[in-house]
Amino acid sequence: MTSAGSPSVPPAATDAAPGASTDAATPVVSAFYDRFPYPGDPLQDGPPPGYNWRWCVNAAYAACTGALPAAAAGGRPLRLLDAGCGTGVSTDYLAHLNPGSEILAVDISSGALAVARERLRRSGGGERSQVRIENRSLLDLADEGSFDYINSVGVLHHLRQPAAGLAALASRLKPGGLLHLFLYADGGRWEIHRTQRALGLLGAGSGADGLRLGRQLFADLPASNRLRRHHEQRWAMDTAADANFADMYLHPQETSYDLDRLFAFVASADLTFAGFSNPAVWDPARLLQGELLERARALSERQQWQLVQELDPDISHFEFFLSKGPILRPDWSDDTVLLQARGVRNPCIWGWPGTSLLDSDMAPLDLSEEGVLLLQALEAAGPEQPLERLLPDWSRAQLLSTARLLLEQRLLLLRPGE
Repeated sequence: MTSAGSPSVPPAATDAAPGASTDAATPVVSAFYDRFPYPGDPLQDGPPPGYNWRWCVNAAYAACTGALPAAAAGGRPLRLLDAGCGTGVSTDYLAHLNPGSEILAVDISSGALAVARERLRRSGGGERSQVRIENRSLLDLADEGSFDYINSVGVLHHLRQPAAGLAALASRLKPGGLLHLFLYADGGRWEIHRTQRALGLLGAGSGADGLRLGRQLFADLPASNRLRRHHEQRWAMDTAADANFADMYLHPQETSYDLDRLFAFVASADLTFAGFSNPAVWDPARLLQGELLERARALSERQQWQLVQELDPDISHFEFFLSKGPILRPDWSDDTVLLQARGVRNPCIWGWPGTSLLDSDMAPLDLSEEGVLLLQALEAAGPEQPLERLLPDWSRAQLLSTARLLLEQRLLLLRPGE
């Protein structure tokens, strides 16, 4: 792994001795991921494909708060924690999407971390950000200070005591910081749980024999069997890599949630729910129309989510942001506030510069010529120039309407002015 502008550092120089983790599942989970380093995404030369906005701190803050994060005192770099980084897929994105940041990536599997180091070396991520990759538990980071952003995807549900893991992460999150989590959902894992229990009864285990027997099970079950059909239609491609198959069907320790237990879990750490990172999934308009959608829209936000959970049994996970402290949103409907704002272009789009783009969710988006001009002026002027000074030949109304459309399209990310 390399720091920005520094020579390559031997792996031994970046390893910390594993902490004395207090979670009982750590040894068995660590051994499992040493056998099956996860995720099994292939290594590649150059930056990771696509732009996942959830790992771009500016885009994540804007999605949750309507604004960019406050500038760090003294110009210090952002501090990011990838808690349970596995083979480094998320760390790679964090390094490329947040250049100049300081990133600590930890995991309890030395086997997975060996892959992570090679991934970051080949992608050049260590030249974009200052990255430390260490063999440590997320429960043992009390000496690391606080972080602006913490990513922990698919990790806490593999602890014997997930609430202890959430409390540990909350203690490392700075006030106003964001924590991104991914946890299993009960409903969409119904077939997965039955398959796991069946393999347990068959004594498959969590090693090479379990992998062989698990794949044999889906081959031997009748073609009409619900478990086999569900696997082939939904998960066969995702589990083509052995590590991914093992993680889904052979894992020795996991917990899943429904919405009620999820929000009780969040409350246990005194954190604020800041929104789903896949909000379109939780929009009733995805499933309903007409009178039924009108009735759904009359419900509270929490009740709408509950309705979606009941109507869509394929939801297999929750992915969401938590905040430490209240979420304060600027009032972009105030013309003066908007004109005095400073901003940047959302980096998580495809096709820029141009008018035919893919937005941060990879959906087609047509950008107006005025939108192109405003974003180009923003990039030329830099992030400290207020919007009102970017295009002096434009009318106030033209600037306000264009900026608000770009905000709605999530192409323009703003910070309130002084």
